[in-house]
Amino acid sequence: MSALALATPSFAHEGHDHDALPPAIAHVSPRAEAQSAAFELVAIPNGGELEIWLDRFDTNAPVEGASINIETPAGAVEAAPKGPGLYSAPAPWAAKPGRIDLIFTVMAGTDMDVLSTSLTVPQPAADAKAMAGGAPPPVLGKIFPWIAAVALLIGGAAVPIMLRNRRRFWALTFGLGPIIVFGAASLFAHEGHDEAAAPAPAAGDRPGVTADGLIFVPKPSQRILAVRTQLSEAGSHSRSIELPGRVVPDPNASGIVTAATAGRLSPPPGGFPRLGQNVKKGEVLAYAAVPFLAIDQSTLHQTAGDLDQQISIIERRLARQQILIKTQSVAQATLDDTRLELEGLRQRRASVDKARREPEPLVTPVDGVIASANASAGQIADPNSVIFQIVDPRRLWVEAMAFEAKAFSGAGSARTAEGKTYALDYIGSGLADRSQTVPVDFALHSDAGDLRLGQFVTVSAATTETKTGIAVPRASVIRRSNGQSVVFEHVRAELFAAREVRVEALDADTMLVVAGLDPGKRVVTQAASLIDQVR
Repeated sequence: MSALALATPSFAHEGHDHDALPPAIAHVSPRAEAQSAAFELVAIPNGGELEIWLDRFDTNAPVEGASINIETPAGAVEAAPKGPGLYSAPAPWAAKPGRIDLIFTVMAGTDMDVLSTSLTVPQPAADAKAMAGGAPPPVLGKIFPWIAAVALLIGGAAVPIMLRNRRRFWALTFGLGPIIVFGAASLFAHEGHDEAAAPAPAAGDRPGVTADGLIFVPKPSQRILAVRTQLSEAGSHSRSIELPGRVVPDPNASGIVTAATAGRLSPPPGGFPRLGQNVKKGEVLAYAAVPFLAIDQSTLHQTAGDLDQQISIIERRLARQQILIKTQSVAQATLDDTRLELEGLRQRRASVDKARREPEPLVTPVDGVIASANASAGQIADPNSVIFQIVDPRRLWVEAMAFEAKAFSGAGSARTAEGKTYALDYIGSGLADRSQTVPVDFALHSDAGDLRLGQFVTVSAATTETKTGIAVPRASVIRRSNGQSVVFEHVRAELFAAREVRVEALDADTMLVVAGLDPGKRVVTQAASLIDQVR
């Protein structure tokens, strides 16, 4: 890949000149760069205007609503906003080649800075034919084809004569041969052939790799890719370990619904509850009617007949005693005992009818939502089968498995396969091993969102151990095909450098750089994978 030096000879930072930008991608437009502790600015002349890209120095976020005053060779001008972090000002002076000094006064909110830099406009490109080495002068280039044509005619007419004298033939061949050959080429060549032989390079500021390995990403491309950075800071962080885990319900905010005995299921008046439906404690979810065998049916019929017979006898006895009580032939106590006996027989008869007709109501033990349902009308439910599972989605746990006993500090995070993270609170660890692992329970610190029971997650649990390094987001660390981990440092406004680093997992969202990166550097935190694809 061919490289061409950028047209900015210097880079101003708080009034001091820096070295020129390294060789970058060919055909890059002239530009000027400047930065301060708060802002980073890139100015590019385009069609009689000066485009100004203004970003925050530490985060590379576009600065909106800023006031930019520019001191130019034509006087002071005010830049007008054209988009998020993009401003423009008239620049007729940018058409003249040479070095142009510029001073930008930037005000954004409570921040104000004066940035000085210079813009170098290159000389217009000369004609490719005139710049090519060994090209004939313009006048000679026009006359030479005609001289060659005449020589070609003379040579053609003299060939028969010279064939009679071999010495003259060879002299004519060596004398007129080169003229004839180059003349024919010039005669039959035309303008289109020259252009095809030396095509012009395509114009435009495109991302690419410089000769010294830096990655050039122009500001317009950075806006499209949404590149963001942060300043690296060294510090002590609690060491975390990654554990496999799965989502389980909180035993104090969940429950299951089963039948006490085997029975045939039937829906309540509103129908069976659907998955995800909110239910309240004590709400009837289904009915389980106990099926009776033939022998049981016969026993019930016999018991009901005996009770009916006894009830009839007691009713007649009660009627006679109510007549005799008037003549005081029967004591009042005897009449009361007969009434109680009749009431007991009627209750026993009603219980027999209830056992034959009324099913068992299945009610929810807690408030929550239906997490699983296995109910159909007419289904025979076994006593050990789970018909409904109710879970409070605001109270879920994560059960992790540790392969060695650790002292956890009480905080953690869970990361799903899709990259979503959830904060966790440490609850406790088991004292009994489970398949040679130690179960560790965590409670979700906030709403579970779209987590599901039984879903596998990766738990990053903070321990009491501490490590020193630079914390960066996981998106900043790129694992290359050779297995080396790299982060991208924002070395200049439009230049990025890949830094090989050694990292360790800190939590679900953060990696700890323990070697390869110095504090105070701007590290790309967003779009690092896209920058890594620039070739």
